[in-house]
Amino acid sequence: AVDLDSASVYDVYLPKHTQGAIAPHCIVVLPNSNGLQLLLCFDNEGVYVNTYGKTSKNILLQWGEMPTSVAYIGTGQIMGWGNKAIEIRSVETGHLDGVFMHKKAQRLKFLCERNDKVFFSSAKGGSCCQIYFMTLNKPGMANW
Repeated sequence: AVDLDSASVYDVYLPKHTQGAIAPHCIVVLPNSNGLQLLLCFDNEGVYVNTYGKTSKNILLQWGEMPTSVAYIGTGQIMGWGNKAIEIRSVETGHLDGVFMHKKAQRLKFLCERNDKVFFSSAKGGSCCQIYFMTLNKPGMANW
């Protein structure tokens, strides 16, 4: 992380098992932590740390596949968009709450959340893309 006021560079967290470049997805400030606990999501995992970069939970969030986009949503969950599925996990525990399989492999990217809907896009090649939305807490969701 770079402190924009001082231009100082800090290693918030360095994974011990990763040799190459790290693909960051998002940083989630955990609810009810007064901004002191974070979930750092990168590559195929997430790690819980405090604001000093020290591991705060003995939990490693592990996605079923490498997500192309990860986002915290207002239901207290985190969503990971992979090429084959969308995973929904508890932000506090990393527990898998649900998986929605794609009908065909596609690269998806989170756009925003509004009310009970999550919006995301798919690149179809070139400059063409499709916008999708998913209604949260809707029972009986099947493959889409």
